[in-house]
Amino acid sequence: MPLNVKLYFVTLLAFLAMDAVWLGLIARGFYARQLGFLLRDQPNWTAALVFYLLFVVGVVVFVVAPSLQSDSWIRPVLLGALFGVVSYAAYDLTNHATVNNWPWIVTVVDLCWGALVTASVSAVGFFAGKAWS
Repeated sequence: MPLNVKLYFVTLLAFLAMDAVWLGLIARGFYARQLGFLLRDQPNWTAALVFYLLFVVGVVVFVVAPSLQSDSWIRPVLLGALFGVVSYAAYDLTNHATVNNWPWIVTVVDLCWGALVTASVSAVGFFAGKAWS
């Protein structure tokens, strides 16, 4: 199996695991309190799956693979944090532009989470890539 395919799957699994804990346990009540007026009874799993698959492509292509040229784990962590903030900001700031009463606290929390989760899974992908190369 080519290295980038392995990197994709390990990064995807790390992202799914972390986001499941975040959305299912840690922040579930927060989002319900802040966005309950907008939430569906059941998530649109197809849309969620497409987001996860595409987002991880971006993480691997723009953060993990280029960082393998470096000997430092700091590069993928910093680039991952930046990629996460930019990606999550696209969603949250678009919501501020288009959705009535979108809470600023949700944007702040999402941007922090985007930075943390993307930095973390970028490090996982980086260390896996270093171990496999």
